[in-house]
Amino acid sequence: MTPARRRPRDLSARSLRRAAAAGSAAVVLASLVACVPGESAGPERGTQSAAPEVIGDVPAELESYYMQEVVWDSCEDSYLCASIEVPLDYSNPGDNSIELEVILSEAGGTAEGTILVNPGGPGGSGYDTVLESLEGVTTSRLRDDFNILGFDPRGVGRSTPVDCLTDEELDASRNETFDPSTDAGFEEARANAADYAAQCAEESGDLLGFVDTASAARDMDILRAVAGDSKLNYLGFSYGTFLGATYAELFPETVGRMVLDGGIDPSASNEEITLGQARAFEKAIRAYVEDCLTSSNCPLSGTVDDAVETIRDLIASVEVSPMTAADGRTVTASTFVSGFILPLYNDANWPALTQALSSALRGDPTTILMLADLGAEREEDGSYASNSFEVFSAVNCLDYPMETDRTQMDLDAAELEAASPTLGRFLAYGGLTCEAWPHEPTGEPHRIAAEGAAPILVLGTTGDPATPYEWSQALAGQLDSAVLVTWEAEGHTAYGRGNQCIADAVDDYFIDGTVPQDRLVCS
Repeated sequence: MTPARRRPRDLSARSLRRAAAAGSAAVVLASLVACVPGESAGPERGTQSAAPEVIGDVPAELESYYMQEVVWDSCEDSYLCASIEVPLDYSNPGDNSIELEVILSEAGGTAEGTILVNPGGPGGSGYDTVLESLEGVTTSRLRDDFNILGFDPRGVGRSTPVDCLTDEELDASRNETFDPSTDAGFEEARANAADYAAQCAEESGDLLGFVDTASAARDMDILRAVAGDSKLNYLGFSYGTFLGATYAELFPETVGRMVLDGGIDPSASNEEITLGQARAFEKAIRAYVEDCLTSSNCPLSGTVDDAVETIRDLIASVEVSPMTAADGRTVTASTFVSGFILPLYNDANWPALTQALSSALRGDPTTILMLADLGAEREEDGSYASNSFEVFSAVNCLDYPMETDRTQMDLDAAELEAASPTLGRFLAYGGLTCEAWPHEPTGEPHRIAAEGAAPILVLGTTGDPATPYEWSQALAGQLDSAVLVTWEAEGHTAYGRGNQCIADAVDDYFIDGTVPQDRLVCS
């Protein structure tokens, strides 16, 4: 599995963090209107606790968490921030607690309520999304009418964090390469994974066993209450769609207005997800190449097949002979591939990929390394701005039973190679990461219907490389109350990147409660 993780960034915008703007198209909306969820004006500076009518019917052992006094302080110049206490283990909520850090962007006008946002992952920071990228992932119209609440889920960033590696160790880990198709390479990769799992257990302690998606979804219901809303309004991208769907399954009666953008199929196994991504990334590579060949500065030539083969040959050459960037750092195939795939998440970033390939084909991997560092959130001083690398493994090892049989992994690897001759081998043998994990998986892939939930809006992008369009179709088909809106475009997710058709469909739904026509297509 490659990260379906966070919202794609536009590499050409300020601080490389804004999502690209797109054109407009007509929108067709149905006359169906959702019931208006019960809302409050939202948190204000000072100490507050949730009213009983907001909290609703919750287990007695959790009442203290829902009724906690929350101190909302001014922060980050123009925001409100707070620390929210949640149980470490929901089956024993009185034993230990952890903290979630949240940040609130207040509505520009009169707030209709609060929208909780998750950018993806697992491991993406909702706090950073609100602080750094909110204008890129929402419209001014939405921000005028709603408070936007960002949070770092359990284990992530500013919240009680998962910790495994030092920055120096993470540098080394990102650059490691193995060939598990050979006996020696397989055993080397297995030993490396076991060492990593042991280090995560030592550094993270008990938290490592409780960063599953179901627990994070339960946290969201506490966040709903402390934000003063009787219903949860939610905007989830990529992995955030799985988190949102899980919430809807657990708390269908408190679903308010929920948008799931770039759906993950909750019934798919880890191996099925990885195979789907392999196919989708190969499709995205061909879409990029086809576009590149029409430009005068494209370093590729010939047919699309010829150009794709050039990319494959380049990656193969780095596997044999790692490259050296301008700062003296070694770029192995692992790092090269992570830099190569990042611009595929957003077609606005294709020019950056063209620049990176042009330089790499001349023997200079500096730009591709910059892209890899950007995806890993590595700063120029060598520090890392987030712990998303560690969280990604920690959550997935709990959410998914992994295939660890060597024979089956070899078969899966061959299937991945066939699905994506360019990247398939780099996606294989993922089960090794969790084979020695100190905690057994608690999740199991299954269909989610969330019967009784209010209408849910699912968005799917036809050329999405990280969450293939078919997954959004599957998610919308499983959710009992879902409608599907399709964006015919390249790149990962739609809202904030899409055209006026997408913006209107989402904004009208959140603000007016107008549910779009099912199977609306925005071109």
